[in-house]
Amino acid sequence: MIRVGFGVDVHRLVEGRELWIGGIRIPYDKGLDGHSDADVLIHAICDALLGAANLRDIGYQFPDTSGEFKNIDSKILLHRTNGLLKEKGYRIGNIDATVAAQAPKLNPHIPTMQQTMAQVLGIDPDALSIKATTTEKLGYEGRGEGITAYAVVLIEK
Repeated sequence: MIRVGFGVDVHRLVEGRELWIGGIRIPYDKGLDGHSDADVLIHAICDALLGAANLRDIGYQFPDTSGEFKNIDSKILLHRTNGLLKEKGYRIGNIDATVAAQAPKLNPHIPTMQQTMAQVLGIDPDALSIKATTTEKLGYEGRGEGITAYAVVLIEK
């Protein structure tokens, strides 16, 4: 059996926080606001994986009302999400994700993101596609107010 999942996540850019995307720290003068480290890419991937396995979403599994998840490294959430999939007998086929941000430029960081998240998930980096795009200065991403990530996954049982 194969199943497909889709995830999306959005976080506001703010001063005074580090920028974490794809499990790595990106040098930038702003970071993403959130209860955890606000890693928008990992959160979108978690939502896609959880949705594909009919396990609801990241907010349900790891609520922002819980002190346990305050400032947590999202790689831990990704690892736990993969564990939940394995408990239901699923394994990841592939992941395809896109990050929409006007700045900073993410393309130079994509190989490290792929390696980092693939290692957390125990999959081949070739099974994890990450793309970055701008919004041509349109919308909140284009104005530098926030970043959005989208993910599609295939899981197999």
